[in-house]
Amino acid sequence: MPSQPAQFHVAHFADLDTRTWHDLLRLRIDVFVVEQKCPYPELDGRDVEPGTQHLWLSQDRDSVPVACLRLLTDPGGIRRIGRVAVAKAARGHRHADRLMTEALALVGADPCVLDAQSYLVAFYQRHGFAVTGPEYVEDGIPHLPMRRDPQPGLPNTSSPTSPTSLTSPGPLPNAPQTSSGTCLSG
Repeated sequence: MPSQPAQFHVAHFADLDTRTWHDLLRLRIDVFVVEQKCPYPELDGRDVEPGTQHLWLSQDRDSVPVACLRLLTDPGGIRRIGRVAVAKAARGHRHADRLMTEALALVGADPCVLDAQSYLVAFYQRHGFAVTGPEYVEDGIPHLPMRRDPQPGLPNTSSPTSPTSLTSPGPLPNAPQTSSGTCLSG
């Protein structure tokens, strides 16, 4: 991957162009369905919900995503992170950390949940999440439910912010990077 800083993007489904939506789906399918051999219904309807935000990093002129996640709003207003994926060729550059940091900035002080592949629990714990229930198997992969409780001192962001595009400042210091995408149910 080029050494230039990755470009950060966030958009609601209605604001995505066709090519970007295709590239985000391709990345998720490449990681979860092909690489992890996890056949699951990728098109679950949650991507098009009005409160869903798609976050991704691109590193080339064509803006092809190298990492992505989606930020959902569950019933009751709880924010949910899911579909965290990093392209195989882009791993080792802390892209997952950068996306988690951006997603949690959008969440602000509000609580947030996710369903982590069990081997990635320590990664999510470093972002303030704690295991909240027993391990379960989804699509043949062990998972654990996790939650980040409300964060005192941070702004409450109950209404998702509008789409934006920013240049990410580069790797976060002392932040770990997952070696694989996570097959999350959210």
